[in-house]
Amino acid sequence: MQGSWRGRRSEVKKLGLIPLALTGLLLTSACEKPKPAAAPGPEVVVAPVEKKDVQIYSEWIGSTTGYVNAQIHPKVQGYLLRQAYQDGALVHAGDLLFEVDPRQFQAALDQALGQLGRAQAALGKSELDVKRFTPLAAEGAVSQKELDDAVQARAANAAEVASASATVEQARLNLGWTKIHSPVSGIAAIATAQIGDLVGPTTLLTTVSQLDPIKVTFPISEIEYLRFASRIDAQAAGSSGADDVPLELVLANGSTYPHPGRFSVAGLAVSETMGTINMQGLFPNTDNLLRPGQYAKVRVATERLPGALVIPQRAVRDLQGVHQVAVLGAGDEVHFRAVKLGPPTGSEYVVESGLSAGDRIVIEGLQKIRDGMVVRLVTQPAAAKASAAPSPEAARN
Repeated sequence: MQGSWRGRRSEVKKLGLIPLALTGLLLTSACEKPKPAAAPGPEVVVAPVEKKDVQIYSEWIGSTTGYVNAQIHPKVQGYLLRQAYQDGALVHAGDLLFEVDPRQFQAALDQALGQLGRAQAALGKSELDVKRFTPLAAEGAVSQKELDDAVQARAANAAEVASASATVEQARLNLGWTKIHSPVSGIAAIATAQIGDLVGPTTLLTTVSQLDPIKVTFPISEIEYLRFASRIDAQAAGSSGADDVPLELVLANGSTYPHPGRFSVAGLAVSETMGTINMQGLFPNTDNLLRPGQYAKVRVATERLPGALVIPQRAVRDLQGVHQVAVLGAGDEVHFRAVKLGPPTGSEYVVESGLSAGDRIVIEGLQKIRDGMVVRLVTQPAAAKASAAPSPEAARN
């Protein structure tokens, strides 16, 4: 009986070891599972640091204005009879623009001519009296007083003739001013007065602007003026030399005006509030493409840097005033490097220190990377194609 008990006891021990063994096998199999693959690095666009000759430009914002802007006012008051030009048309100096009703001025001229005729007749009679009384006074046939009165009457009548002649001239001028002519050649603006309006010397009828050449007015800082003063004075005086650099004009649509300009004149004084001085440049405008009041960005090449290191502006990250660039090292590992930037040139920066020619830098995808991360490279054409595709928001708009 004791032996039977011992047999059962050993069987129970064996049965108790089975779950422990199964648990061990499960733990072993769990520990032997393969580790998940590391997530691939973010995709970025990389470009090498270039070394090339660059032009440094200074840019200013201004606006266009006509070389001559003639405001057309009538010199006499009357009803506007007709408009003799087409709004916005090219007119020449002396062309008829408007006509004021001339009837009242024609009547005034006729009246002045009648007064002049009466004064001339009176002068003729007084001259005859003086001519007749002079020998008679010498013979004692008439008194000296009668001769003196005739002489004085002649002088008074001569003054009346002069006054009447001036009145006639003024009436003739007024009649002539009923026809309003253009004082300059240029583009005539849309008329501000309508046919039938009562107009006068304070009425602005239209404006004629001489647009070839056209002026561009823009402010520059006092420091820039002192830097370019000698060049500005030389160009304003019309002298040419090796230092003459033409002005370029960038229009509102981003295109560059095909005809270069030149400095014309500097303003009289520096603004006390802004610290700037107004400049004027002249640009040829034979086809009248440029009109007064247009937005104008004026730029001029002020410096040439041979063999400068340049990087795209979008490759630079500004971190609390420190400019950083993501540089790729061995194994495409990213390392952010502080750089010292020079002046901008177009869409690029000149790099003064921190990079070398040929360094690979990230130009797209900066927001997805951090220092020490391994990245995947994509080609520039693919990135350019992706950036050119419209966004969902743009497509909805």
